[in-house]
Amino acid sequence: MIKKIAIAFYSLLLFGSVAQAQMYQQKMSTFLNTIDNYYVQDVNLDSLVEIGMIHMLKQLDPHSVYMNADEIKKANEPLEGNFEGVGIQFQIYEDTIRVIHVITGGPSQKVGVQDGDKIIFVDTAKVAGIGINNEGVFKKLRGKKGTKVIIKVKRYGEPELLTFEIIRDKIPIYAIGAQYMATPTIGYVKLERFSATATEEVEAAIDSLKKLGAQKIILDLTGNGGGYLNQAHSLSDLFLPTDKLVVYSEGRSQPRIDLKSTSKGNFEKGDLVIMVDQNTASASEIVSGAVQDWDRGLIVGRRTYGKGLVQKGYMLPDLSAVRLTMAHYYTPSGRNIQKPYTKGVDEYKEDIEERYESGELFDSSKIKIVDSTKYFTNNKRIVYGGGGITPDIFVGIDTMWNSKFYGKLIRSGSFNQFILSYVDANRASLEKSYPTLEKFIKNFQADSIFLEAFYAYAKTKKVEPDSAENFSRSIPTIQNQLKGLLAQNLWNSSAYYQVTNEQNLIYLRALAAFTDGSFQKFGIPTFQAVKKENISKRKQIKQQKKKQKITKK
Repeated sequence: MIKKIAIAFYSLLLFGSVAQAQMYQQKMSTFLNTIDNYYVQDVNLDSLVEIGMIHMLKQLDPHSVYMNADEIKKANEPLEGNFEGVGIQFQIYEDTIRVIHVITGGPSQKVGVQDGDKIIFVDTAKVAGIGINNEGVFKKLRGKKGTKVIIKVKRYGEPELLTFEIIRDKIPIYAIGAQYMATPTIGYVKLERFSATATEEVEAAIDSLKKLGAQKIILDLTGNGGGYLNQAHSLSDLFLPTDKLVVYSEGRSQPRIDLKSTSKGNFEKGDLVIMVDQNTASASEIVSGAVQDWDRGLIVGRRTYGKGLVQKGYMLPDLSAVRLTMAHYYTPSGRNIQKPYTKGVDEYKEDIEERYESGELFDSSKIKIVDSTKYFTNNKRIVYGGGGITPDIFVGIDTMWNSKFYGKLIRSGSFNQFILSYVDANRASLEKSYPTLEKFIKNFQADSIFLEAFYAYAKTKKVEPDSAENFSRSIPTIQNQLKGLLAQNLWNSSAYYQVTNEQNLIYLRALAAFTDGSFQKFGIPTFQAVKKENISKRKQIKQQKKKQKITKK
């Protein structure tokens, strides 16, 4: 077994002559057999081989990795778009599994499980008050489609435990975290991952928003770490006209491959702003780079992560795999946005922290240009590669609202846990007072009484402000977070973003860009301008035809 793993692994990594490959294979096999036969103690060779693979891959680049079978399954699950289970989002609070949200159309919703239910028993085993963790919940509630699980829940207002028999099924994992109308003409879409259904979901979201009056779109890619390359290609295609280069990839063993747009896009016309930050990576950068290079829209936020490497998975005999970097990808202007990794993996991973310490996340003048080569957008604007996508409009992190007390509240989990207990005790009255999200957003206030209740709860978690600290600057943000989490628990994640975006500086700047002349400043044609130009051209054509008729007469 060890010999087969070693042979397969080295066949993937070494590209020398056949004789060299055979020599390396024999060398590794002899090495492992020597340890197995003669080392002073028994050795777990499987573990030893895995450790060796991990360290060897670290010498190549930060994104070539080894994964065992379990790791592969966990890594692929968010991208493949579904898993098999009961269909709930949960949180463990006070040693009890609480249902945060019942997934629409899932098996739990079909049998009547509700948001706020506390799971006390799974089958015959008690799961409350036993110190269960997230992994333990997954083991008990996830399972193959068609299998049965019985849960008993405590519901507020019900004297007895309620029993539900649930037949597990495929549960969708959505790529979109939120969608709503930001103004009567501007739609907002938050894309969290480039999973297998990302383009399909965004396309449906845009169609839905257009029916509500959206003529302009904000696509929020902040914090989006990427996913499938084909989804980055097809998503870009929604915005670009036919036959435009979206991205191309090229590597030592892979010839150049161009991916171009087709005629499918459902938002090729309409003003577009993309929100990005330092955690926007990979597939998100492909979309941002294509939109920027073709001057199709504005990029607003902070310099993106800088991942321009393409990985391909190669299976090994024991169903483990190596994800090996086999190409670089390039934006339409020719930029490779991959940031340097010559100083090693550890320093590479500390890059974001270095940006914080250097002041780059607060001041655009501190942005380091690694690749000094000038690249040009479609309208001849200068852009740079070698370290992510630099936004057209920079928005720094605002630390004015921060305080030590706010940091303690975040780290302690006080926000989520307080809202869970508050909704648990007041769900009926909240739903009566705020039958719609619109009414909640307009009328609910986290007033002084509500805040005092929150601070009292935080105190039970040993979270109090320092005696010398004036945390008043954090109060608007504390109120906003509490209101957002309350909206999420009563409705969904879209409601959360609709509330909390009111204090999101990147979002607010993106909104302003549609009306403050930013498109004109960067030479990006707006839909209104294009419409006027087309009307002007039609008038000119009519006038010319009229003159021709007069001349003929």
